[in-house]
Amino acid sequence: MKNKPELLLPAGNFEKMKAALRFGADAVYLAGKSFGMRAAAGNFDKEALSQALGYAHALGKKVYLTVNITPHVDEYPALEAYFADLAEDAEKPDGLIIADPGVFMLAKKMLPDVERHISTQAGAVSDRDCMFWYEMGASRIVLARELSLAEIKEIRGKIPADLELEAFIHGSMCVSFSGRCLLSEHFVDRDGNRGFCAQPCRWEYNLYELVEAKRPEMHLPIEQTDRGTFIMSSKDMCTIEHIPELVESGISSFKIEGRMKSAYYAAVTANTYRMAIDRYAASPDRYVYDPAWKRELESVTHREYCSGYYFDDPMKNGQLVTVGGYLSEKAYLATVISYDRDKKRAVLMQKNKIREGDNCELLTPGSVGIPFIATDMRDESGEKIDAAPHPYQLFSIAADFEMKEGDIVRSV
Repeated sequence: MKNKPELLLPAGNFEKMKAALRFGADAVYLAGKSFGMRAAAGNFDKEALSQALGYAHALGKKVYLTVNITPHVDEYPALEAYFADLAEDAEKPDGLIIADPGVFMLAKKMLPDVERHISTQAGAVSDRDCMFWYEMGASRIVLARELSLAEIKEIRGKIPADLELEAFIHGSMCVSFSGRCLLSEHFVDRDGNRGFCAQPCRWEYNLYELVEAKRPEMHLPIEQTDRGTFIMSSKDMCTIEHIPELVESGISSFKIEGRMKSAYYAAVTANTYRMAIDRYAASPDRYVYDPAWKRELESVTHREYCSGYYFDDPMKNGQLVTVGGYLSEKAYLATVISYDRDKKRAVLMQKNKIREGDNCELLTPGSVGIPFIATDMRDESGEKIDAAPHPYQLFSIAADFEMKEGDIVRSV
């Protein structure tokens, strides 16, 4: 395939970044300790960021640094110091993800050789919007999530070939337009546009009727189910069934949301979309969707799934949840440390309690879960054990098939 899209994964910390890259991501996006839209994620201090850049670049992968808050006047001195530190480092990010014009101009001045990408927070919805940023020096636009695939195709056809388009294909959606929300600041004085969103759209509200005082005839409908009322909480996006349409729309980078999610989430989403993208790229005419991919994505923590707004008008279908909270994921039981081919044994590091005889699955790059039973469990000294109950405990199991370092053992 001539224009195979990039697969871009979130990296809330180093562990999540390594999982994303090992399981198929072409690039990751992450933040420093300041100026990113996920302040509650682990994120990367100066030293960790330098290590992350070196690690990814050694693998031939890319790293995009999010600087997508909307800073106030008193925050610019710290931002200038942040950019000055980046300018001094030998390893630099492959791009900066920016939403604010002031931040964009400062980055252009202080880091002229680093690509500038326009965040979805900027809400780009037209070719003219994209062209404005292109003429200012942007190399990529992260499109607003409210666009349909038909609109994306139209935009792609009206902009220069060297202006890349990035779009979200999986993960949480925001009920506010392109994530620009004031609710968090209103309720708990935590500005969602500066990285501190408390997600009040997910809270429970007791509402019976919303009526604007001067327009009593206009009622906002509220759907009541036996689980509660949901008028602001969006479903999660999952587009694994629509890879051909997404590729053919001209999107350059497929982006997955989730810097607050686990390393297991990063591994599963990267692995699943990697398989689908590679299968389509190998032979578009013979491409066949595998239902097992959807089952893989249902194994991670998520809300009800939908296909975003690619095929639905957000004014007609708000894609609101009907069930509150998350649907639980399969338990991440252990990570493979090593495998002895002669002895057919794998050494694992415990993540959650695992017992002798448990039905498990192995997650390895390029494959859906491989079932097996945990047998002949032994501690580090080789003594038989019935279970591995302690976090980070090292133990071994019998393994008739090869397990590779970094593979994941999960519950069924």
